[in-house]
Amino acid sequence: MAVSANRLELLQIADAVAREKSIDRMIVIEAMQDAIEKAAKARYGAETNIKVDINPKSGETRMWRLLEVVETVEEYGRQIGLKDAQGRNGAAKLGDFVTEPLPPIEFGRIAAQSAKQVIVQKVRDAERDRMYEEYINRVGEIVNGTVKRVEYGNVIVDLGRGEAIIRRDELIPRELYRYGDRVRAYIYDVRREQRGPQIFLSRTHPQFMAALFRQEVPEIYDGIITIRSIARDPGSRAKIAVTSNDSSIDPVGACVGMRGSRVQAVVAELQGEKIDIIPWTEDVAGLVVSALQPADVAKVVLDEQAERIEVVVPDEQLSLAIGRRGQNVRLASQLLGWDIDILTEQEESERRQKEFAERSTLFMAAIDVDEMVAQVLASEGFSSVEELAYIDVSEIASIQGFDDETAGEIQQRAVDYLAAIEKANDDERITLGVADELYEIPGLNAAMLVALGKEEIRTVDDFAGCAADDLVGWTERKDGETKRFDGTFKDFPVSREEAEEMILQARLKAGWITEADLAAADQPMDEGQPA
Repeated sequence: MAVSANRLELLQIADAVAREKSIDRMIVIEAMQDAIEKAAKARYGAETNIKVDINPKSGETRMWRLLEVVETVEEYGRQIGLKDAQGRNGAAKLGDFVTEPLPPIEFGRIAAQSAKQVIVQKVRDAERDRMYEEYINRVGEIVNGTVKRVEYGNVIVDLGRGEAIIRRDELIPRELYRYGDRVRAYIYDVRREQRGPQIFLSRTHPQFMAALFRQEVPEIYDGIITIRSIARDPGSRAKIAVTSNDSSIDPVGACVGMRGSRVQAVVAELQGEKIDIIPWTEDVAGLVVSALQPADVAKVVLDEQAERIEVVVPDEQLSLAIGRRGQNVRLASQLLGWDIDILTEQEESERRQKEFAERSTLFMAAIDVDEMVAQVLASEGFSSVEELAYIDVSEIASIQGFDDETAGEIQQRAVDYLAAIEKANDDERITLGVADELYEIPGLNAAMLVALGKEEIRTVDDFAGCAADDLVGWTERKDGETKRFDGTFKDFPVSREEAEEMILQARLKAGWITEADLAAADQPMDEGQPA
């Protein structure tokens, strides 16, 4: 039985589908055109080039066969000779297309089914594109939805105009959801996948807490207060650092709210997660003191190159500073982005004594002095033989009990000791085949050249090809933990800036770049000059 649709029905169907799927009406009409084209090709031949047009206002459907104008016809369903084409249209020339009207076709059962499949597929693709474009721009927002089903611990959420998923590891521990439950979550990712766009939600993401505070605290929404960092142990405890752009507004007080009303609203949404709100400061030492509260901090030592903080606390405060299962120090470390080592005052004292003994032993062995002199030097703050060799001799002579002659003798012994080490390193450097010309790069010494040789970096070109990370190492942060990777110069006090300058000098010496290149790079661009 043949099936046909009048003009009004076509437009009514297009309007209904467009409304139901929330897509553009013209997309549905174009899908209908494609469906009719496919049905027409089934009737006239798959090789036939057919064009269908549905008037979006009247619903009138017109159909043509397109024939390409060629010199010699090889495909009669797709081509027409030049003379025949000019007989129909005098202006026709090679490469043009001549149209030939076709009568409307009646859809048989198979043709109708095929057309339906084309339309359904086109509409589904359009719906997926609409959903992706809508939600990709909403990454970073909180959405409300209804639980549609739970699969293997993953929660499928109905957002009204699409589905999203909260994976099991993105749920707060001990949270249980059932069909029909209302849920709020944070959109952290939207991806195009084979089965359509996938919207990923999270309730454990640090920015979920930030978005909740943004909703509860008008000052954050208005930009007066800024959330600088967040660290979470979902469902248990969190730390959030805030700062105010207005000196008259207390950022911590604003986030807490009257009688804790604002922070309690966030806590309730996060299943009772305890939240420590601390004021942000650019002073890392001050920030770590606040981050480790409620523990008291006696001393903070920073290692900026390794991004490591050593914190000394009173003996009775150690368990409080570390927290249950290391939670307090772990969250503080995540908040700052630095590694934190916690020592008690007793442990620090024992370590200082150990370092004092090691320095004393070093001086006794290196410069051949007795234990008392070595201890005096260590107690005066000297930590290496290099300091004794290169410091102004008057500073050694100023130590009580030392005179100029003694100071000069100590310094000379230190110089001789370092010269002997340098000679031994240089011999090893030669054995490793490291080129002499590397000495011409400022900052490199024999010990460093030995370290380079062991890494098979033997020439200026080899060294020029290094990156700063290769020399001084790098850190990677993953899952809240920082992992340190050592570089070639791990045993030398070389900063990243110094390593970059050494590499730059090597590239100049190797001819990879010129002084003119450096001057051009340092030259500020004129306004309007393209970058």
